[in-house]
Amino acid sequence: MSTTLPSCPKCSSEYVYFDGSLFVCPECANEWSESDSVSTETDELIVKDANGNRLESGDSVTLIKDLKVKGSSSTAKIGTKVKINRLVEGDHNIDCKIEGIGPMMLKSEFVKKA
Repeated sequence: MSTTLPSCPKCSSEYVYFDGSLFVCPECANEWSESDSVSTETDELIVKDANGNRLESGDSVTLIKDLKVKGSSSTAKIGTKVKINRLVEGDHNIDCKIEGIGPMMLKSEFVKKA
């Protein structure tokens, strides 16, 4: 084990302590092992479309299914082209704006990369 303790990979706190076999961050309650702290990978959100293509913010996608808009009588039609504003965690992981409907959250399983 090294003599200096690493910063927390989750919140970058310097108040990390070693407890048995794990590093512990008292500020965010994150725990990780020494082998995890050697890795420099960051947790990044990976979102894939219906065909398995990786999506990123700013990509254009096409709807592959008619989607009813909750709380409205309108429908987002199949083939509608949408630009992704950002990707978020959760069930509806695409934040976008659909022309004629407005801001909307979509599931990535109902789109394909354009």
